[in-house]
Amino acid sequence: MKTRFKPKFNIKKGDSVVVIAGDDKDLKKPRKVLELITDKNRVLVEGVNIVTKHTKPSAQNTKGGIMKVEAPIAISNVMLWDSKSHGPSKIIRSRENGKLIRTAKKSGEVIK
Repeated sequence: MKTRFKPKFNIKKGDSVVVIAGDDKDLKKPRKVLELITDKNRVLVEGVNIVTKHTKPSAQNTKGGIMKVEAPIAISNVMLWDSKSHGPSKIIRSRENGKLIRTAKKSGEVIK
C-alpha cells in the first residue's frame, strides 16, 4: 500500500480479537494477534486461516513435508475483544498525560 501517511491501527500484537468476517467467523471466541503486517493492512491471528505449506528438507527441517500454518487475514475482518462486555467493540483513542489510551466503546474499559 503506497500512501503518503502511515495508517494508524487500533489493533496491536498480543491483543485479543474476534474474527467478524470470513470462513473462521466467530463472534464469541477471542483469539490472540501473533503479528501485524502494517504495509499490507493484514494481521496474523492464532488458529485462523490455516493453510497447508509444502516444505523441502533443509538443515533446520530434515524431514520436510506438509505443514499447517496460519496465513494473514485483512485487518478489517477482525475487531478488538472487550472482556467486560464479552463481545467485539470499537475503540476510542484519547491522550492522557501525553500517552495514547485505548478504551472500548461498549464498556468504557481501558485496553492494556
